[in-house]
Amino acid sequence: MAGRAQKCLSLIGFSLICLKMVISSKTAPEIPTIDQAYSKISNSITVEWATVPGAISYLLTAKDGDTVIETTVTNSPGTVTGLKAATLYQITIRSISAAGQSQASPPKQAKTVLAAPVLEVSSPSPDSILVQWDAVYMAIGFSVSIMQANGLGRIWKENTTNTSLTFSSLDAGTLYTIKAYAWNANGIPGDDSTCNQRTSPRAPANIQVSFDSGALKASVSWTPTEGAFNYTVMALSDSSQRSCSTTLSSCSVSSLQCGTEYLISVSASNDAGSSKSSSAVTLKTVACAPGRVTIQEDPPGHLSVAWSNVELRDYYVAFVKSDDGLEVHCNTSLTQCNFLCECGFTYFISVFAYNKAGQSPLGDVFNYTTAPCCPSDINPVLVSSDRVEIVWSPVRGAELYETEAKAGHSVVECNNTAPACTLSALECDTKYNITVYSFSEVRGSNLSCSSHFITTAPCSPEIKNISKDAFSMINVHWRATNDDAIYTVTAQGQKGLFQCSSTGEACTIGGLPCGSLFSVTAVAETLAGKSLPSYSMPLETVPCCPAGLTAAQVTQSTINVSWTIGTVTQTYVTVLESHIGQSKCHTQQNHCLLGCIACGINYTVALKAISPTGLTADCAHRSYSSSACCPLGVKLYRLGPNGIRIYWQASRGSANYSTDLYGSKGSFMCAPSAGLSFCDVTDIPCGDVYTVMVSPVAETGLKLTFCPKKLYSVTCSGSTLGMVIYRGKRNAA
Repeated sequence: MAGRAQKCLSLIGFSLICLKMVISSKTAPEIPTIDQAYSKISNSITVEWATVPGAISYLLTAKDGDTVIETTVTNSPGTVTGLKAATLYQITIRSISAAGQSQASPPKQAKTVLAAPVLEVSSPSPDSILVQWDAVYMAIGFSVSIMQANGLGRIWKENTTNTSLTFSSLDAGTLYTIKAYAWNANGIPGDDSTCNQRTSPRAPANIQVSFDSGALKASVSWTPTEGAFNYTVMALSDSSQRSCSTTLSSCSVSSLQCGTEYLISVSASNDAGSSKSSSAVTLKTVACAPGRVTIQEDPPGHLSVAWSNVELRDYYVAFVKSDDGLEVHCNTSLTQCNFLCECGFTYFISVFAYNKAGQSPLGDVFNYTTAPCCPSDINPVLVSSDRVEIVWSPVRGAELYETEAKAGHSVVECNNTAPACTLSALECDTKYNITVYSFSEVRGSNLSCSSHFITTAPCSPEIKNISKDAFSMINVHWRATNDDAIYTVTAQGQKGLFQCSSTGEACTIGGLPCGSLFSVTAVAETLAGKSLPSYSMPLETVPCCPAGLTAAQVTQSTINVSWTIGTVTQTYVTVLESHIGQSKCHTQQNHCLLGCIACGINYTVALKAISPTGLTADCAHRSYSSSACCPLGVKLYRLGPNGIRIYWQASRGSANYSTDLYGSKGSFMCAPSAGLSFCDVTDIPCGDVYTVMVSPVAETGLKLTFCPKKLYSVTCSGSTLGMVIYRGKRNAA
């Protein structure tokens, strides 16, 4: 422990010795001496002194009472700034080196000069500049000078104790430099104050104004004035103000009002202010577009255009342009114009007012659409009893056509966009007043269109009945409901067409073929056209009578009546009639056997043809006489070896007879003399069986073959006289 303490004490002693050596080697610099202190600027004092060896800088101190301001400088002279003007200061200086700083020098007094006046300059007129300033502390007078900033011209200098001064007779629009300072009681000048001021420009001259009526714009020009930076054009009226500014020598004032009188003036300006305005130029703008335009068409085809009066107009021009491009106009000093117009056009109407400035702005463009044209060439292409089809040429301006048909209280309408219309549900044989109105959405219907009368076709007649007279004529009767109509009745069938006509209620058709079916209709016809056919009625003519009616007696009591088949006949009725009675046959065939016929009687043969519907035709009527009765009691008698007498009993009435014998050995015939009832056959071979028939002979000479036949045997033995042996009857063949 004792050893450590000893070492510490030794170290402290060594450090003290070193510190003493350092202090003794660094000595403070010398105190500088102020040679002079003076002020050239009101906020600073400049100090001059002799240089101190070893000093690297100096500390200047200015003291005013309790206020101390210090400044460090590097060499002489040095300036203390931030001081108050016209103030006495105690100035000291210290030198500074690496060893430290010296003591302060002996003080020296110095006073700052007066402050510079703060100038306010203006140019109240183009040839003057007013300089103003506030009072300066400790100043008893001021000196102010002025000269052109470019150095040309003279210098004006004025001394004054006032705080303002006016320089006059200067050049307008010219930049001047103004310098001013104050001095104290000792005549020492203070800081000076310098500023530049330009005189205001003179008012522009030679003002020219042109007006653009379309743009409502005035173009104003003038002669440039010296020193003007900018120009302002003012357009003043009683109700509005417009302006424009420019650096050039022309300017356009836009958005002027129509119908207004403006005073146009121009002023020049620069940084000094504005000149007075130039002498005003009067400008009258174009008149405003006429308003309250009314358009009337009265009477149709004449347009009347009227408008309100406007200010500053000399006259008006109204333009009317149709939609096909044609334009007309009228000039007038009044407020109305009249034009001709046509149907179906849209007219565009504008009215302008004119004066020396030009045409008024475009106002509202009005359009007026006249009523669409009326169709004139209305043609009926179809006229029926209940329908009329009409067509017409399209007309200008029509978007729709309204067709109206009137007859009494009945009205039928039809609307169509096409130039055609079908009027249906009309009354037949009726005169209609038909009007076609053209329609447009803008103007509605043109109610001035003329009407046309069209009469519908006649009503269809109604056939009441069809009758036949005794001469097979067909009489057709109908109900007539039309005026001045001709009625035509038509019977049409497979065998042709047959007609009759009449203005009354009936007509007769003749010559219809038998056995035919017809459809009978009636049609009415007037100048308006033909009616629809009536409902048809069927007509069936009687069946055709057959031809070739023949009657042939088959037996003594039977007649066969035959004929050819007739047309459309279903059955036939044959009637054989005499005074003693009637025989009838109803058949579908072409022949009929009638029995119970008495011989030797005159009959009437009648034939009727009957159709499937029951129509009957009375056909042939002819007379027929039945043959005489066959003789009775026929017997043979021998007349010698080779002769035979045939004997009979004659029937009632007179008749001629004929006798026939035939056997295996030959045929023989004899005819008695008139009035006799026997005849003889000679040279007849014996030994044979003969068939014997005695028949009456008809008036035509025809020998009847239906009488009874008998067999007789003629032998060769026995008496040569007497009867021939009767062998029996033979059926007639």
